[in-house]
Amino acid sequence: MNLHFYKYQGTGNDFIIVDNRQAENNLLSNATIHQLCHRRFGIGADGLMLINNKQGYDFEMQYFNADGNEGSMCGNGGRSIVKCAQHLGIANEKFTFLAVDGPHEALVNPNGDISLKMIDVQPFTQRADGSFVLNTGSPHYVLLKNQLKSLDVFTEGRNIRYNDEFTAQGINVNFFEPAGEKHYFVRTYERGVEDETYSCGTGVTAVSLCNYYNAIGENEIKITTGGGDLNIRYTREADGSYNNIWLTGPAEKVFEGTLQL
Repeated sequence: MNLHFYKYQGTGNDFIIVDNRQAENNLLSNATIHQLCHRRFGIGADGLMLINNKQGYDFEMQYFNADGNEGSMCGNGGRSIVKCAQHLGIANEKFTFLAVDGPHEALVNPNGDISLKMIDVQPFTQRADGSFVLNTGSPHYVLLKNQLKSLDVFTEGRNIRYNDEFTAQGINVNFFEPAGEKHYFVRTYERGVEDETYSCGTGVTAVSLCNYYNAIGENEIKITTGGGDLNIRYTREADGSYNNIWLTGPAEKVFEGTLQL
């Protein structure tokens, strides 16, 4: 079996993308996906996505973590798959697609950046230890840390991800520190990858909401990650819920190829 694939990255979060509109790759096993994502024995990626046909939408995004298991929503993956869909001629500037957490809209901006509309987020509060736990399409733990550049994110993130509170379902762990006015530096340990990644779209969205979780109205936040900058714009309602959440940043094709499985 020959597998044609595309490799895309969004602020360093990288993905294998397969055009599955002819349903030729429905039988990819978890073990095969895990091997394809392996950075020594495969193509190498933080995850793999299938572009599927879906009635009423431009396409369906089916996302698998690097461990081979089907995962929750991935924000940078959503932006990357839209850029790939544009390359494939599925649509040009405006897209609607279905992901595991529901419908999404996306725009290809004139400069090539992708703006992705995220799901609405329910009210949440700060916990006694200063952390936040919320779902922005994937579950996230958010905590302020000083001297973040020198932090051992792998060890501290893994300890939280696998502690007794979160181990059953797992959680993504985000550490942040201020970098300027409405500007934050973020590092993330991702479940499914089980390591720090260069960037996490749902994670930076979670950090943005946490930092202004008492500010009613529209807000716009800049986030710097190891792979580059992202912008998050959203509205907080009086009841503490969040809507009109847009994640914007670059997504680029790295290469494409054909692999014999």
